[in-house]
Amino acid sequence: MIRIATISDRNLLKTMFTEFYASDAVMHTIPQAYHETALDELFSASSRQRAYVLEDGETPVGYALISEKFSHEAGGLELWVEELYLREAARGKGCGSAFFRFLLETAQKEGIARVRLEVEPENTRAAALYAKLGFLPLPYNQMAWTPEGAV
Repeated sequence: MIRIATISDRNLLKTMFTEFYASDAVMHTIPQAYHETALDELFSASSRQRAYVLEDGETPVGYALISEKFSHEAGGLELWVEELYLREAARGKGCGSAFFRFLLETAQKEGIARVRLEVEPENTRAAALYAKLGFLPLPYNQMAWTPEGAV
């Protein structure tokens, strides 16, 4: 089952954020305080984010964090898949495919112009799933700036 996260999922999401950022799916860990900041933003009235909880029956098996923004290049609203995390026991069982079918159907209903994501080059399993679902590479080199000078 896929459902929109509510404020009552805050602790669950924080736990899974920590699991995700300790996994090899990300380039580096982040400070724990960033999880609280992300949750504060997610549950604020003006948030342009949404989170989904993925469940197997009543057992939480993962989450997705989605941001919405306007894209001039895409000619409309764009959903950015910030994070998709599945706990080890849920991997390879179709949960990721089910989530993306749900997300893309939702995007079509909402008139979203583009759904965008990034994947680490080493994460070939995820990249293969995304390609199978119709995602195409965008040949951009991303760059980032932070006040601390670290990404």
